[in-house]
Amino acid sequence: MLYFLSQTADVLPVFNLFRYITVRTGGAMMTAMLLVFLFGPLIINWLRSRQGKGQPIRSDGPVTHMVKQGTPTMGGLIILLALISSTLLWANLTSPYVWIVLLVTIAFGAIGFYDDYLKVTQASHKGFSGKARLTLEAIIAALAGYAVMTIGEQPFSSSLTFPFFKDLIWNLGWFFIPFSICVIVGAGNAVNLTDGLDGLAIVPVMIASGSFGIIAYLSGNALFADYLQIHHVLGSGELAVLCGALIGAGLGFLWFNAPPAAIFMGDTGSLAMGGMIGAIAVSTKHEIVLAIIGGLFVLEAMSVIIQVASFKLTGKRVFRMAPIHHHFEQMGWTEPQVVIRFWIIAVVLALIGLSTLKLR
Repeated sequence: MLYFLSQTADVLPVFNLFRYITVRTGGAMMTAMLLVFLFGPLIINWLRSRQGKGQPIRSDGPVTHMVKQGTPTMGGLIILLALISSTLLWANLTSPYVWIVLLVTIAFGAIGFYDDYLKVTQASHKGFSGKARLTLEAIIAALAGYAVMTIGEQPFSSSLTFPFFKDLIWNLGWFFIPFSICVIVGAGNAVNLTDGLDGLAIVPVMIASGSFGIIAYLSGNALFADYLQIHHVLGSGELAVLCGALIGAGLGFLWFNAPPAAIFMGDTGSLAMGGMIGAIAVSTKHEIVLAIIGGLFVLEAMSVIIQVASFKLTGKRVFRMAPIHHHFEQMGWTEPQVVIRFWIIAVVLALIGLSTLKLR
């Protein structure tokens, strides 16, 4: 919204600042953080009064988690409120990529909200039917993939690019849509699986968001893209504003989610943020880089897949408990040790992922 003020820069030159993505990204970050600080306590108190016993704690989980009984969930509402408001205020709303990513985020957040609602009202950790949930997510992701494919320049818009190789491009054709489903749905649920300890998911999400903010900005700038020999995606630079808004909202949320958490983000937040990062990766043509930068999320998801497959095929478990952060808890690591060490892993993976921008 503020971007349109730049069109009146000939009257008030100061409005020319709003032309710059970097300025608006910083503004979105600060606005989102302030909104969380202002409205976070009100929303937390409202959710606490509505939910009673809060999020159900799994009886088969670590014993140390039972002390968290009564903590309210659906904290993702705080993040989404700040993220959406900041994006509408600071982003260039004529960019189709902004709307694609924003609508995926809202839709995934709505699915997560319904799942959290069922868990709270039914006092069960099961929530929404897994098949129905994945079906809805797949439909949303398919629409997003189709939109990205049609607004971009063919055949590049339906192609897969590879890190480290400038000229290696694989045109997927219509298979780009199921590929987009895998990326967006996979990212959403991987972040959701990571959200099992206080502060564990939100910091890696901010790290991934910051990384893709840089990628989006560079990919959307023809000069920088040419210098780095990465593929230029016209209009994708505006996604840096959304990434900034997510970082700001995440910083504010971490204030309340730091151990012991005053609120859990729930599926409302984790599914929405994962879907958002997945949609940005698809839009900027850095899907493979997402697997590197979001390697921690991949590890969490793979630990669950391996655990389930091993138990069904052999009757034995590979890990003491899945997702893998619970495995380390069972090994004797304290919750802060798991969280901080996983943060360190997320930082290292992000640096490796960002290095692919220059190593071509």
